[in-house]
Amino acid sequence: MKIEVLGPGCPKCHDTFGKVRQVLDEVKLEAELVKITDVFEIIDKGISITPALIVEGEVKFQGRVPSIADIRNLLLEAKG
Repeated sequence: MKIEVLGPGCPKCHDTFGKVRQVLDEVKLEAELVKITDVFEIIDKGISITPALIVEGEVKFQGRVPSIADIRNLLLEAKG
């Protein structure tokens, strides 16, 4: 599974990345976790407001920091 956290490096973006890492460790899920900070790459992915979270190429959250519960539910659902 590929998970992308998009944002220029603001505190909310770091918070989102940290929460995703925490949930991955918590549920023992192996995934490729990528932080994308390049503004042009963010725009190319169709993101207009950060932080954003993309799982397997699909935008799941944009413009807010998701909760631990939101991330856990999202990743467990994506895992199948």
